[in-house]
Amino acid sequence: MRRRDFIQKSLAAGAGVSAISILGQGCSNPSAMSKEPFKLSLAQWSLHRAFFNEGLDPLDFAKITREEFDIGGIEYVNQFFADKAQDEAYLKELKMRADDNGVKSLLIMVDREGQLGNPDTAARTQAVENHYKWVDAAAYLGCHSIRVNAGGQGTREEQMKNAADGLAKLSGYAQKIGLNVLVENHGGLSSDGAWLAGVMAKVGMDNCGTLPDFGNFCIERGTDENGNRICINEYDRYQGVAELMPFAIAVSAKSHDFDSDGNEIHTDFEQMMKIVLDAGYNGYVGIEYEGRKISEMEGIRLTRDLLLRIRESVA
Repeated sequence: MRRRDFIQKSLAAGAGVSAISILGQGCSNPSAMSKEPFKLSLAQWSLHRAFFNEGLDPLDFAKITREEFDIGGIEYVNQFFADKAQDEAYLKELKMRADDNGVKSLLIMVDREGQLGNPDTAARTQAVENHYKWVDAAAYLGCHSIRVNAGGQGTREEQMKNAADGLAKLSGYAQKIGLNVLVENHGGLSSDGAWLAGVMAKVGMDNCGTLPDFGNFCIERGTDENGNRICINEYDRYQGVAELMPFAIAVSAKSHDFDSDGNEIHTDFEQMMKIVLDAGYNGYVGIEYEGRKISEMEGIRLTRDLLLRIRESVA
């Protein structure tokens, strides 16, 4: 049954979005036939300090992923080559280096191209069109998706309507060349799992899905008595991932800090991966380390090793 038909029938039966237990594991999931419980990929953001502050060349990302971590999938971030979306020579070099290192290009995380849920129709249309070049770049690199944000303003219902409109238009463009458009829980209402699942149901397109992130569930930020930025409204991460998994075409394993046994102290990875696997997902799980207490390289290794232990235990 097509996903949108399944969603509509489930909702009509009063089951609700969270009752949909499997989805996105067919033709839209690039790893649906994997014999492993899941595969590992590396999000380029895991090395953002090295790229931004230490002069690491984004063209070396594939080589580092293979040689340092022996990981076979990569997730690009457009901020590291923001002016190269239509630079054929640069994209050709990126693709060649991925191929040379036996690494699969999976998706491009796209930021700073406008709000797809902007309440102003003209601005929303412009944001949609701003993303076209990244869809084209992703297709050239052999990716299956781009990851976008669903930001906007207004009431909960208004933001859902506008985000669904922008996403549907962008997904329509991407559909013509076989690409998916994925929305990550990434602040604001997008970090409300029920809201974002509702947006997906409203869009109702097979190539519009989610990229559940284990850690991005802060809906609203504020400041403490010392002026430090803190989260003042956080959604339950386990509930949120469970609500987003029916629409998942990729997954982001966000990590920050680890205990002496190599376990992430903010997220129970075993519980989270059980939610992921129970949803029928067996695609790539992207490592996204954002901690500061240890180096980025060590944080990536610890996250990788934790996921490998879990994979071995459920294989």
